Amino acid sequence: MNASATATAAEVMPVRRDLVFDLPVERAKDWHAMGPHVTHFFNALSLLFPAGERFFMDSVRHYRDRIDDPVLKKQVMGFIGQEAMHTREHVEYNEMLQANRLPARKLDQRVWSILGFMKRKLPHSVQLAHTIAAEHYTAMLADLLLRDPSRLEGSVEGYRQMWVWHALEETEHKSVSFDVWNAAMKPGLRRYLMRVGVYLLTTLTFWPSVFAMHATLLWADRKRRARSERPSLLDSARGMLRLTAFLYGPRHGLFPSITREWLSFLRPGFHPWDHDNRQYLTRVDALVAEYGSHDGASAGRGRVTALTPLPAVR
Repeated sequence: MNASATATAAEVMPVRRDLVFDLPVERAKDWHAMGPHVTHFFNALSLLFPAGERFFMDSVRHYRDRIDDPVLKKQVMGFIGQEAMHTREHVEYNEMLQANRLPARKLDQRVWSILGFMKRKLPHSVQLAHTIAAEHYTAMLADLLLRDPSRLEGSVEGYRQMWVWHALEETEHKSVSFDVWNAAMKPGLRRYLMRVGVYLLTTLTFWPSVFAMHATLLWADRKRRARSERPSLLDSARGMLRLTAFLYGPRHGLFPSITREWLSFLRPGFHPWDHDNRQYLTRVDALVAEYGSHDGASAGRGRVTALTPLPAVR
């Protein structure tokens, strides 16, 4: 394992931040600058988070007593605190989808049922392996949003704020579950094979789940609009082209952009901080200090009104 990556992990401490974002309910179906098709891709991801992040918290919490390193113990507390805040905000976000007559609660309950089954049936070691695999996915997607601000440029400000904040904190705690895994599991071939095997299985289930919910949201959105508001076939085709470019474009598509990082997880000596992108984290507290305000309702609770775009890194 890269010694510099391990040193970086010890230096990055996740901080629980209690922020509230202005998310206009009426824009929940069409907040992204590239239109509803891309909007609902992000909305589908949001529907995974409440149950998913509860699963992550529980899988890490189970091994907390096996950790001797006081720094990692503190990082675990920060990880759990951040994931709790993400859960709360995405519950609110998803309720806005429901308010727009989209089947958000039904889809959310489906995710809870699947992950509940996994928690009942899978060994805790496999649950933790699934968590580090999924956390690698969130870290890759977060890095993409932070590296290329044009991904969210021109979108409704509150929603853009929320996704940037989430990306920053996912980056901040991206190695915590992995470090718990290394601390709790005996080194050797079995640990490596379990990590990689569960990662491959997670890949085979994660994207089909996202795209199934994405298709459901798009269909429900179109079906529930008044006939006069329904987009033309030309508009639908344009939306699909924008989505295809967003996901698969050869220069800036999501999947081509994360391929190298996806493959890196397969290396025996992999560590999340092998990809050192902590330059973004220097801006987190400055952004909160500049754009947050305390209303006195609860200690430490701020309301963010704007986030400046992060610079692109080439």
